[in-house]
Amino acid sequence: MPRELSEKDIAILKKLAPECGDFTCSGSGHRFHSILPPVSNHFAEDSEDFIQRISRLSDDELVYITEMIQNGEESMGCLPVEDVEAFIHLIHDRLSSELAQKIMTVYENGGECEH
Repeated sequence: MPRELSEKDIAILKKLAPECGDFTCSGSGHRFHSILPPVSNHFAEDSEDFIQRISRLSDDELVYITEMIQNGEESMGCLPVEDVEAFIHLIHDRLSSELAQKIMTVYENGGECEH
């Protein structure tokens, strides 16, 4: 479900990708509608870099993103599998195994990339 990034979303995106100056996908020309896909696909050099970036999230920010995923407002469909696994591992380690399983289920049940 496409959404407009809120000020909170933009603050998180800038925390994860401080080099982000424009909130437009260079491939599609559309504005970003999620936080994780641009970080993974446009700014992180590889999965290790993605892990370092998402590790910057506070627990509150991590909860916020997981809530958005569960509500269908944050997409994981465009993420490479290794980045999804890293994100779920972070949720497991920092929040709970139950929440990590919920996010994995959401990912497995859908997650087409929306522009």
